[in-house]
Amino acid sequence: MHTIHSDGILSVTELLDQCAQRGLSTISITDHDSVEAFPEAIDKGSAMGIEVIVGVELSAALDERDVHILGYFMDHQNERLRDYLVFFRRERVRRAERIVKRLNNLGVPLTMEAVMKCAGDGAVGRPHIAGALLTANLTRSYQEAFERYIGNSGPAFEKKFQLTPADAVALISSSGGLSFLAHPGKYTSDNMLQLLIKAGLDGIEVIHPSHSHELVMHYRGVVNEYCMLESGGSDFHGGNKNDDETLGNMAVDPEVVNVMKRRLFMQKS
Repeated sequence: MHTIHSDGILSVTELLDQCAQRGLSTISITDHDSVEAFPEAIDKGSAMGIEVIVGVELSAALDERDVHILGYFMDHQNERLRDYLVFFRRERVRRAERIVKRLNNLGVPLTMEAVMKCAGDGAVGRPHIAGALLTANLTRSYQEAFERYIGNSGPAFEKKFQLTPADAVALISSSGGLSFLAHPGKYTSDNMLQLLIKAGLDGIEVIHPSHSHELVMHYRGVVNEYCMLESGGSDFHGGNKNDDETLGNMAVDPEVVNVMKRRLFMQKS
């Protein structure tokens, strides 16, 4: 799940309230390049009877393809992790500045101030730029912003700083966490998947809104074949990506979380 600390639209309190309303007992917040939702989320979740697992979503690159690595159960106060995330967030701002400059060169009068206002406390990214374009009536829709300007093949596209998958896995591991390949069905070929497994992933996100039943069974088979861990989630952004129905409906069995905890215990003992 994502909050206003990345590209979600709900505050930590608003998100937890929705989780409580839908009867969730264990959740994880995985903001992009940010752990700023913690410890607020942990304290408020505990008071509401909800276990909040520390999480993060990191961007990595493999063969010039964008892949996302989820981290769970990290120490959100780990100095190395926090230093890296500060660096990533600064790189996000620099990238946004380059995109805005490209838009200006195309005759689109968007300002960086408007983008940062849209981002608020979040780690700025293309969704915030799209939101700023829409708010300023410079596009007719969020989707048009990507298709016309800032999508991967758009004239204002700029690459973002990315780790290698192995570096992302190492960063998560060094802060005490477990690493998972996020929503592989969106972009991952079988060849890429093999390379990512070799990078040291602990598991694969099997349950995801973009995964059909066939894909779920496929990735579950891969997990079993390689003795990896399974994860899953809603990838909930607060409803701004037509994802309102995913919250609580894209869940894993409690035993999946227990298996993760046992793996961590064995690694630390």
